[in-house]
Amino acid sequence: MGAFRAETLPVSYQAVGLRLSEIGRAFRPDIAIHFGLAQACKGFRLERFARNRFVASHADNLGFVPASGPICAGPETLASSLPLAAIHGSLEAAGLPVEWSDDAGGYLCNTVFTLSLARAVDDFHPTMSGFVHVPSLTPSSSVGFGDDLFLAGVDLVIWNCVAAFLAAK
Repeated sequence: MGAFRAETLPVSYQAVGLRLSEIGRAFRPDIAIHFGLAQACKGFRLERFARNRFVASHADNLGFVPASGPICAGPETLASSLPLAAIHGSLEAAGLPVEWSDDAGGYLCNTVFTLSLARAVDDFHPTMSGFVHVPSLTPSSSVGFGDDLFLAGVDLVIWNCVAAFLAAK
């Protein structure tokens, strides 16, 4: 029987890879669904590609800004391995806001996405990996995307990933 584990990653370029490695050693995930906040999101933004490059990066929570260049060894662009079409269809059928994106941004979201897909972190090598941006769930958010919509959508994302993973076995 499988297990589920949710983690909050540090908003630190220098610490995030170490934390992913610790998670990999302790849990050995088959599926890694990374979620992150994006202010411009209107709903679930399915990221199709990670870009293996630090470009005009912003300082992390510790004030560190990485130099421009590759995030890790590997290809310049990496495609999500989540069943994005199925996820999109399920979210849309449930009446949840969903959109596509080919750019996970220039912050830690793209870094985590890249490290996960490139299998560039010791002990963290999920078979399936991807990234989903969501809007802020704060009461001041003008998107109207509350906890109920968020949880319903997350359930659908997870369900589609698990179904695709089991079907591939």
